[in-house]
Amino acid sequence: MHFLLGCNHPSFTLPWRTLLPYLVALHLLQPGSAQLRVVAPSLHVTANVGQDVVLRCQLSPCKDAWSSDIRWIQHRTSGFVHHYQNGEDLEQMEEYKGRTELLRDGLSDGNLDLRITAVSTSDSGSYSCAVQDGDGYADAVVDLEVSDPFSQIIHPWKVALAVIVTILVGSFVITVFLYRKKEGKDAELERMDAKLGTLAAELERRDAKLETLVESLERRNAEFEKLASDLERRNAQLDKLASDLVQQTKAVEKLNSQWSKLQSLKLTKSDTIQNNFIGYEKSPQAVNYSPLSNPEKHHEAKRRWYIKSDYP
Repeated sequence: MHFLLGCNHPSFTLPWRTLLPYLVALHLLQPGSAQLRVVAPSLHVTANVGQDVVLRCQLSPCKDAWSSDIRWIQHRTSGFVHHYQNGEDLEQMEEYKGRTELLRDGLSDGNLDLRITAVSTSDSGSYSCAVQDGDGYADAVVDLEVSDPFSQIIHPWKVALAVIVTILVGSFVITVFLYRKKEGKDAELERMDAKLGTLAAELERRDAKLETLVESLERRNAEFEKLASDLERRNAQLDKLASDLVQQTKAVEKLNSQWSKLQSLKLTKSDTIQNNFIGYEKSPQAVNYSPLSNPEKHHEAKRRWYIKSDYP
């Protein structure tokens, strides 16, 4: 069973078993104001940081509150969150200026609702809604809890523990990372050393091969130089042979010329000898010196005859 209050208050419904103790307490605390009461439909209001919140209170019995003195007071500081009197807003705490509004549309029905905009965690606490008029004084208490979903109160030792764990985990991760990086670098260095060793062996083999090629080239160069020297010597010999051949050719030509002359002279002498022989046979010497009787004188006379015949 629910107890429904009047005054056209939205959502102003409470179980009567819950509301009854508050009504009795208010009656006992305000013995002189039995005719005026303030009832809070929601004794505990929650909100998140940055939201707008409405703290609701209601006069009982319902009556017009336009001319009442309405004060919303923060218990923690005992300061005025909002002060309304005879249709005017009066002084209030500095941190609430421009952030509070008494919803005047419900004043004629006895509603004393207060809107607070952009609440913060510092707004958390208890608020009293106090009303005073010709009938007396009455108030009610509403608790406001503002929570920040993105920040929670953490004990210092938890913070320290979290920092230590974070440092340890970070150190471990960094150590593992550095160790793996070092292992990777060591493996890379070993691979590079092996590669360099292979390259060094290849270079040594190529150096040995180049040295062999150089020695072979030097040996061939020496052979070529020797061949060139032999060729130069042979060319000199050939030049000498050619010169000798030219001289010999000239000598042969000279001999051929002399031979031709001798042949011509021989033919001439042969004819002369033959003629001389015929003449000698007819000469008186041939008669006087017979080859049989006196051969030596015969030959001497014959020689002289020839000489005389050749060179008259």
